[in-house]
Amino acid sequence: MSSARLTTLRESGRRMGVVGLGAAAVLGLVTAPAHAASWSSSLTGVSPGFESRRWYDSGGTTTIKFTGCSTDGSVSVTNVTLRKDTVGPDPSYVRASFTQCHASSTSTSTGSWSDHGSGDYYFAVNEGATGIRLTVKSLTVSY
Repeated sequence: MSSARLTTLRESGRRMGVVGLGAAAVLGLVTAPAHAASWSSSLTGVSPGFESRRWYDSGGTTTIKFTGCSTDGSVSVTNVTLRKDTVGPDPSYVRASFTQCHASSTSTSTGSWSDHGSGDYYFAVNEGATGIRLTVKSLTVSY
């Protein structure tokens, strides 16, 4: 094979490689999987109707976990409602009743909500209750 033909084949192969890598990179950007996110915090003496910080969810399941719940009374249930921050009245989704987290400082209650589309979300605790102050040793929101 002549050296001119070999050089032409090498150049052609290099171009195909560059085009192939470029296409793979673009395809990777388009089909990259969504990454789950989360944040953690605690609550100290919050009143009924307390609203958590907002977070942006691009879609998917939301899981809220409370560990070590206590109240300033004899109440042993905490109602947690996922809400979507919208213009006008915020829609609320199924309320989860957290009871296990009241058993001890290391006991955990978890609630999961299915995909309600992208948007800003928050949770509210004990909406409609009166006079109950809630403390949660640790909480995690995964979305």
